[in-house]
This record gives sequence, C-alpha cells and structure tokens, in this order.
Amino acid sequence: MSWTCPKCGREFAKLNQEHFCGEKPTTIEDYILAQPREIQPLLNLVRETLQKAIPDTEERISWSMPTYWKKHNIIHFAAHKKHIGLYPGDRAIEHFADRLVGFKTSKGAIQFPYDKPLPLKLIAEIAQWCYETGSHT
Repeated sequence: MSWTCPKCGREFAKLNQEHFCGEKPTTIEDYILAQPREIQPLLNLVRETLQKAIPDTEERISWSMPTYWKKHNIIHFAAHKKHIGLYPGDRAIEHFADRLVGFKTSKGAIQFPYDKPLPLKLIAEIAQWCYETGSHT
C-alpha cells in the first residue's frame, strides 16, 4: 500500500514516511531556514560547533542534509520531528559508544532529543575523530 504526501505530492511505500517536502536546499543556511523556527537555534549551534571543530572542510548539502566534506563526506546532521540526527558513520558510533550512553543510536546515527541539552563538546570530538580517521561510511 503506498502513501502520497498531501503537501508535496510525492509517493512513498510507507504511510506518513518522514521526508523533505518542497525544493531541496542548496546551502546549509537554506536548510536551517526551512526548519521550524524553534529548532533553528539548535541547528545553528551544531553548525557552529562543526565549523570550529573541522574548519578545513567544505559545507555542502548531501542526501538533503547539511554535510561537512573534504575529499569525501565526513559528517552530516539533520532536523527531525523530535531530535537532531548526527551521522558520523558506524565506526564513530562504535568508537564513542561509552560516551553515547543515554542517547539513541543506530548504525551510523545518533539522536539528540530537543528536550535535552546538546553535547556540543562531544559533537566536536566526534567530528574531529571522523575528520582525522576518514572513517565516515
């Protein structure tokens, strides 16, 4: 059974599948501005943290998400309904597992709920590790 989003008209296999409606952003700034107003300051904090942690990278949109790149994707982040997703790859999740206790993780992804403070120092350390090791998959 398929489902068609009433907002953008795209068809999906899953009912109410999460997706990005409308024109895809071309910059991280556009991406952040397209998110709900109350989420934008949190996304800007993540962006600033990543810019400082891995300054020798290029910002771009990849997979419709803000991405930091240097010869390959290093790390992504994205806004979701109840959390900010950070996508450093599965090896980073394994490497930082003891420091990610209390956060929901899956293969290659970490969820930072909006109702908890963002662990900006940890986000910076994960980004630096991904940059230094080239381990994003």
